[in-house]
Amino acid sequence: MNRRRQDGIDPVARSRARRRALQAVYAWQLSGAKVNDVISQFAHEQAHEVADLIYFEDLVRGVDQHQDDLDQALTPFLDREIEQVDPIERATLRIAAYELRHRPDVPYRVVINEAIETVKRFGAEHGHTYVNGVLDHAAAQWRAVEFNASKKK
Repeated sequence: MNRRRQDGIDPVARSRARRRALQAVYAWQLSGAKVNDVISQFAHEQAHEVADLIYFEDLVRGVDQHQDDLDQALTPFLDREIEQVDPIERATLRIAAYELRHRPDVPYRVVINEAIETVKRFGAEHGHTYVNGVLDHAAAQWRAVEFNASKKK
């Protein structure tokens, strides 16, 4: 069965890439290791899982390269300092912020839904509600045209 959409994107492989990216960003945040080392470690494991390796690398490198900008952009939507946010939720927020700000090809609803599902799987019991609230406010501002158009439907 072909899971690819007409645009050639395999949503299952993308979801797996996001889950692996969360694990990689989480490990990178905690260890302070070089991002290339973290990518190598997780890319090897990911190859066995049929994930979108290109998307995985884009997410992890994007968070690394834009971390300061992403953290600053998220700050108005947080109720505490970014470093005080649970590490799983922080990694998820950074990945989703990267997608919202740098991947306009991915609909904001997909970004938010994937972030929520990832936190439900790996995060604290109610972490997904916090992530949902932050990202919903962020999307309303960063993707205002898309966000407002979806609310009119």
